[in-house]
Amino acid sequence: MYRIGELADLCEVKADTLRFYEKHGLLAPSSRTESGYRVYTEADAARLRFILRAKAVGFTLNEISELLSIELDKSNRVCADVKGMVDIKLAQVQAKIAELNHFQTSLQSLSDACCGGPRSAEHCSILEALESSTERVRVEHHSHDGNQHETHQHKVHQNGSHQHTHGKTIHDESGN
Repeated sequence: MYRIGELADLCEVKADTLRFYEKHGLLAPSSRTESGYRVYTEADAARLRFILRAKAVGFTLNEISELLSIELDKSNRVCADVKGMVDIKLAQVQAKIAELNHFQTSLQSLSDACCGGPRSAEHCSILEALESSTERVRVEHHSHDGNQHETHQHKVHQNGSHQHTHGKTIHDESGN
């Protein structure tokens, strides 16, 4: 038998985590003492470990609740039920990774487009790209003496491929 703090320590979580899981119907103390303290059994500890492992691989509280209901009624459920849940979660993770890869490619293009120099942000290629209704990102490279200015046009496609054009302009001493 464990009190809430003991079970929390055993599973390396905070007591508030157990209260949170109790509030959401995932975990309940087996009993309470006369003074109202929660008391957990070894079965409750096993259930908490199950919840924590499921959370660690990305399942939501609702999905964990479904997994627990399957766990409690294993003899009347089939493995395909569990595999189906895992496959759905896997597809969600793969989609999220693809989205993050797209973000990475887009952010890298924006970063590559900016000279990052000390000049005013009036003509910042990143801000211009974000303000633009096109997919084009104008890349600017300023020379440190301020006399030469190169521009490249990048078109970033949804698949992450790029097209670009190149031009060079010589400016007078004032940078015009």
